[in-house]
Amino acid sequence: MITPGEPPAGIESVPHPKAVLLDTPWAELSHAYGSAEDTPTPLVGLLDDDPEVQAHALGHLQMSVLHQGSLYSSTAPVALFVAGILDHPRTSAAHESEYPWDDRARPLRAALLEWLGEIAESVGYYDDREQDPEYDDPADIAACRAARPAIHQAVAPYLSDPDPVVREAAVGAAGHLLKAPELRDRIPDAAARLRITLTASGNRRERAVAVLTLVAWAQDTSDLLTDQDPAIRACAALAPLPSADPRPTAILLEALSDPHTADHWFDAEPLPQLDGWFRFTLLHALLARTTTLEEVLDASLALMPMANDFTVERDWGPLLLRAFPDGNADEVALTDAQYRLLSAIAAKDDCWGNIGNKITWLRRAGLPTEREYFRALLTNRDRAPDF
Repeated sequence: MITPGEPPAGIESVPHPKAVLLDTPWAELSHAYGSAEDTPTPLVGLLDDDPEVQAHALGHLQMSVLHQGSLYSSTAPVALFVAGILDHPRTSAAHESEYPWDDRARPLRAALLEWLGEIAESVGYYDDREQDPEYDDPADIAACRAARPAIHQAVAPYLSDPDPVVREAAVGAAGHLLKAPELRDRIPDAAARLRITLTASGNRRERAVAVLTLVAWAQDTSDLLTDQDPAIRACAALAPLPSADPRPTAILLEALSDPHTADHWFDAEPLPQLDGWFRFTLLHALLARTTTLEEVLDASLALMPMANDFTVERDWGPLLLRAFPDGNADEVALTDAQYRLLSAIAAKDDCWGNIGNKITWLRRAGLPTEREYFRALLTNRDRAPDF
């Protein structure tokens, strides 16, 4: 067991859940609301035969043991307990969340896998950061990090589960777990399982989740650039493929020629691997693969009808820096591409509201922050006005 004050070693095998329950000094541990001495009861409740009791127990995990991504001294032992009960028959019971913002009805096993993935994501946040954690205790992070091998051992079998909801949750958890430096040697086996899913499944969402996970593991997705589904091709193009290969750039440009359609490829439920609208991820990848505004101009203009004050961080702000990487818009004659991009921005009322997000981006590009002066810049392409 993980004992307070002891530096944990890596835990390779999942301990028996009963041993975790009985041998862990819960009163010495804490969660978001204080002492974790109340935690054994909801852990037992996860295996109750009443789905409502199970849902309430799951709520304790989500709100107390891992609260808004924060880790506590109770998080690691609870995660090991959860890993140990994944194969229990009662985790196959379907239930609804007790929280109004989550209207999914799914097997408890899927919810538990998702929760384990959230722990892995929180721990992974610190893997590439040398500075002291701002919120989480280093000992709690170390304990959760030590539990990752055992958690992955428990998660891996469900990558091939017959239930697609469980499979997706397992892929999400494994996606975060296998980013851990000590687990990267397990990626080839997991990637092979995802390849089987890609071949066997006809479900766009499931296939996209598999591809995006391969991308997150820096796997070669070049074979998927010729997939029949444009959404899968676009997901595959997000990988850091060789710059000499023109296909990823062409695929990203094709997807962004109709960003509204790309955004709605996964309408039923947002993909957990994506942060916001898909067009933002596509643009980020396109900018990484190109160097000039001219290369991305058509995509930029296609994006502008959907741009506004709130999206500046993800679309027209980065495009302004592509247009004026030296921050000297007030000193140069505008090229045709620069003029067309600025004209589209100047004409978009939604980009000129009272939200201040845009000011930093405009200043970084060397552009006026007031619309009147921004428009004046376009009246004389050869000489910027004095503003």
